[in-house]
Amino acid sequence: MRKLIRRILMLTRDENFMHVIEIVEVIVSKILSILMVLVILVAILDLGFFIIKEVLTTPYGYINTKLFHVFGLFLNILIALEILENITAYLRRHVFQVELVIVTSLIAVSRKIIILDLEKVRGVDIIGLGLAILALSMSYLIIRFSNSRGN
Repeated sequence: MRKLIRRILMLTRDENFMHVIEIVEVIVSKILSILMVLVILVAILDLGFFIIKEVLTTPYGYINTKLFHVFGLFLNILIALEILENITAYLRRHVFQVELVIVTSLIAVSRKIIILDLEKVRGVDIIGLGLAILALSMSYLIIRFSNSRGN
């Protein structure tokens, strides 16, 4: 019983506790990577089925009505790939790469703008998306500039 208590007390030391936390982070990151690959594969299948269905059932020349939906599905896959890249970069370096997170955010906001239905959106929403793009772009430039000066 004393050995068990001693081991538990050893785990509460800062170095040992941080080591346990790092192990948990790695395990969670690996699980997230596997799940993200599964999400990407399902999204690719969904995109393929959607394109085949639309090409085979839509009268010739009317695919343009569904084109923005197809673009949205493509960008969903790109966003998922960027998230997977964020996770794998974390697994490699154990550091979140802010540049990758900003690029992923830019793609996500761009996707929202591309699939935006202007008839259903208020002006304030468009202004908000524009400000988000501006802020993310400025953040990206600042990060790129600071990374290039640091190397």
